[in-house]
Amino acid sequence: MLIGELSRRTGVGAHLLRYYEAQGLLEPGRGTNGYREYTEDAVLVVIQIRALLEAGLSTEDIGYLLPCATGVGPDLEPCAELVDMLRDRLREINGRIDTLTQSRQALLRYLHATEQALATP
Repeated sequence: MLIGELSRRTGVGAHLLRYYEAQGLLEPGRGTNGYREYTEDAVLVVIQIRALLEAGLSTEDIGYLLPCATGVGPDLEPCAELVDMLRDRLREINGRIDTLTQSRQALLRYLHATEQALATP
């Protein structure tokens, strides 16, 4: 199938599909006319990529995980290195959440102080 059909079937724009290809996540063949030609498996691969991106993984992480992915979930074949990488990413996300929580609390303090100053004549 051509890139337009893959885009329609997955809901992912052609520009992102080309980006996934550039990142080594998708490997289309080339027709005699030079157009990208995707196999039926590409639909599942794109669905897996999108799900893994939604989990906060980078395309580099996904490139590492994708060979272990099965199904639309995707499910991942277990191995020690994979578990370690997923734990590292979870630690990073938790760190970002902590930082955002602290920022939120500081902004709430500023907002509360400012609102009190406005209410006091």
